[in-house]
Amino acid sequence: MEPIAPIPLQAIEAARGRIAGAAIRTPLLPLEAPDAPCELWLKLECLQPIGSFKIRGATNAMLLADVGELARGVYTGSAGNMAQGVAFSARRLGIEARVIVPDTAPSTKIEAIVRLGGTPVPVPFDEWWSVIRDHGHPQENGFFVHPVADPAVIAGNGTIGLEILEQLPDVSAVVVPYGGGGLSCGIASAIKAKRADVAVYAAEVETAAPLAASIDAGKPVDVDRIATFVDGIGGKGVLPEMWPLARSLLDGSLVVSIEQICGAIHTLATRAHVVAEGAGGASVAAALSGRAGGGKVVAVVSGGNLEASHLAAILEGRTP
Repeated sequence: MEPIAPIPLQAIEAARGRIAGAAIRTPLLPLEAPDAPCELWLKLECLQPIGSFKIRGATNAMLLADVGELARGVYTGSAGNMAQGVAFSARRLGIEARVIVPDTAPSTKIEAIVRLGGTPVPVPFDEWWSVIRDHGHPQENGFFVHPVADPAVIAGNGTIGLEILEQLPDVSAVVVPYGGGGLSCGIASAIKAKRADVAVYAAEVETAAPLAASIDAGKPVDVDRIATFVDGIGGKGVLPEMWPLARSLLDGSLVVSIEQICGAIHTLATRAHVVAEGAGGASVAAALSGRAGGGKVVAVVSGGNLEASHLAAILEGRTP
């Protein structure tokens, strides 16, 4: 695949107007944490109508698609959140949505896909990963929305960056969960275009941190992946087409443990009354580690679609 070109600021600003009827402008709220190493702010994308930022990119990509292409329906490959974004947008457009999901996807996300009118198609993780890597599935013939490496998706995600700068003009750093790079590179595209001095960090989980490994290697590499309840991030590798963008826009990857993520989710639930899924907790955990600096740090809480049993375990001090 050809490398994804830098996303122009104009494309992100246009996306904001295009998705306004679907995605909401989410709040940016301070976390009451006197023991934190920074002044920590939470960008609550978990409050979107589908409980995830994915509504932004999915809506923008589908509204930019040719009507004729959409006539056969739409499909995506997703662990759950992009699936919901595509299903939500497809229902609004009156078209069919199919979602290729890894067979490890949590039931919470599968149930949400069905509730939104989408059809989940479970496959083994390696087959699902090939859909992401190859930009499609040979047995599907609808319009494919790539969950990561699509300029329209990345532009939609970048609208979060515009909001952060407006809501906290003196922000010093932003920490974003890294799954495939579509969210972090979108946010960084917007922020770096307006404030080049603001650091944008990826947050990864130590059980699958391909960006950190790729940064160390100086090229995109694959890693051994251990499946955990943190399903929204933690792929097998960095997509080669995303690597140039990630390398040029992001200021590093902050890798955190499962235990740190559980601690962050517990903190969010008990202090901010916010439910975050594993990916959303990763950015908060990374910010709380102090490695994003001691100024005004924004952690993007990317989603809140967490299994109830997992939340219960975390609140009881156990690891799901």
